[in-house]
Amino acid sequence: MTVPVLVVGAGPTGLTAAAALRDLGVPCRVVDRRPGPGIAPKGLVLWSGALECLQRVGVAEKIAGTALPLTGASYWSNGRRLAGARFGGLTGTAFPGPLCVPQPVTERALHARLTELGGTVEWETEVTAVTVNRGGPAESATVTLRSARGEETLTVPWLIAADGARSLVRDSVGIPFEGHTFDRMFLIGDGRLEGVPAEAEVQHHVAPDGVLVIVPQPDGHRVFFDMEPDGQTEPPSEELLQRLLDERGPGGLRLHGTWWTSRFLVHAKVAPRFREGPVLLAGDAVHAHTTAGGQGLNTGVQDGYDVGWKLAGVVRGADPALLDSFEAERRPASVRAVANGDQQTRMWLLRSPAARLLRNTVLRLLSATGLLEKKVIPLLAQLDLDHSGSPAVADLDGAPSVPRALRLGRRAPDLALAPVHGTEAESLHAHLSAGRHTVLVHGDPAAGELAARAAAIVGERGTEDIVRVLWIQPAGTAPADLPQDGAGFAVARETGDTPGGAGTPWCVYLRPDGVVAARSGPAGLDALLSRLPSRPPRVTPVPTAGP
Repeated sequence: MTVPVLVVGAGPTGLTAAAALRDLGVPCRVVDRRPGPGIAPKGLVLWSGALECLQRVGVAEKIAGTALPLTGASYWSNGRRLAGARFGGLTGTAFPGPLCVPQPVTERALHARLTELGGTVEWETEVTAVTVNRGGPAESATVTLRSARGEETLTVPWLIAADGARSLVRDSVGIPFEGHTFDRMFLIGDGRLEGVPAEAEVQHHVAPDGVLVIVPQPDGHRVFFDMEPDGQTEPPSEELLQRLLDERGPGGLRLHGTWWTSRFLVHAKVAPRFREGPVLLAGDAVHAHTTAGGQGLNTGVQDGYDVGWKLAGVVRGADPALLDSFEAERRPASVRAVANGDQQTRMWLLRSPAARLLRNTVLRLLSATGLLEKKVIPLLAQLDLDHSGSPAVADLDGAPSVPRALRLGRRAPDLALAPVHGTEAESLHAHLSAGRHTVLVHGDPAAGELAARAAAIVGERGTEDIVRVLWIQPAGTAPADLPQDGAGFAVARETGDTPGGAGTPWCVYLRPDGVVAARSGPAGLDALLSRLPSRPPRVTPVPTAGP
């Protein structure tokens, strides 16, 4: 039987999508033209938003165990420190600061998790043609694959294209790639760097003839430069990198033992569409970033998780219109991330003395007022995106009874909880970290009856593996009789600040990504439940490690 989803590309984006699909009970086939997981340490930094996605598919803890927490960033000119920002101050998340993790570590962890979930990757399998089939009862995609076994043509209901910046799938379905390429050549070297402070701080040295960026890694450092194109295409030598380091650095730095160097151009591009019928494109296939801030890897992981859970929901009976929200939500996030990186790179490359003086003055001011930390770091973290205009969110009957803290289309705030039944989570975010659809019902025993009815409906549909019902009892209320046990039913009591009193019950549907997707009162509960998946799993679920 043909699987419902073909994933093209097994980098971080494709593996995240595949892991999310299988974790939510949907089989998928994954192909990649490479011989195995990537070994080039392209992306280095994982920010909070991407780490939360990786947590939901069950790999964040493993990745964090080998990572280097970055402590901050600084900006230098003529050997003098202009500005600085400290990392690690983000609140309301299990990941308050960025982690330095070479991309192969992330890929290996995701590949191992996919294997645990019963999935595989067909390496050395290349897509050579894609055709979208219109008309008929449903659209589909016909794909030609080439491998050592020969050529194969198959038709699939859905295709996720995570096949990189030179995406054959994107070109095949006629989606352009819009933006620009910088006219500078960029050089990278990973190795041992002597003479740098022990603190894990990212340093930006902006000189008249170019930039030097130093990024601490778990086992060394990365140095990054720009230069005029010189016609060379081979990776830069250690001698060239050292010369640039001497010219632009603070002095006394020595690079040796390099294990990876690269020479490349950087782009700032975003595709105008992320979808063509049954073909959904994610990651580098639809957005190309400069290296500033490490946004490419992070945006791709979030794309992969978003398309994974949404497509899993549709395969399992959610309204197909849910997929309309993929482009509506992810493209604005991508445009913003690309624009941020583009702006920072242009700032690095300023040559005019007047422009450089203005930049340095602005950096000093932003640093002195604390705005560098307050404004820039949350943008890089991509943690609290605004999806209030998304077609996948709605207020239903009785929504005004829901507290304002639970904003439609925004990530749910955390809430301290005391587990009572069916959960060990001591906070709402901990409960949501398993990446499940959650129906949250708040209030006194009348709310408990609503929650029990919701859990019964979930059980009748056979979706208790991916839908959880959480009854939150207000702090200070008397214990109530618990409803009959159910696989997806949990009860907890508020222990800290409460978002709403013990009056009229209210209901909220929280998506697997923790975003408030629907709000209602008791009268709107049935409409809220109709937005959830309604079919049993297509693969045997693997128990999650979450609370």
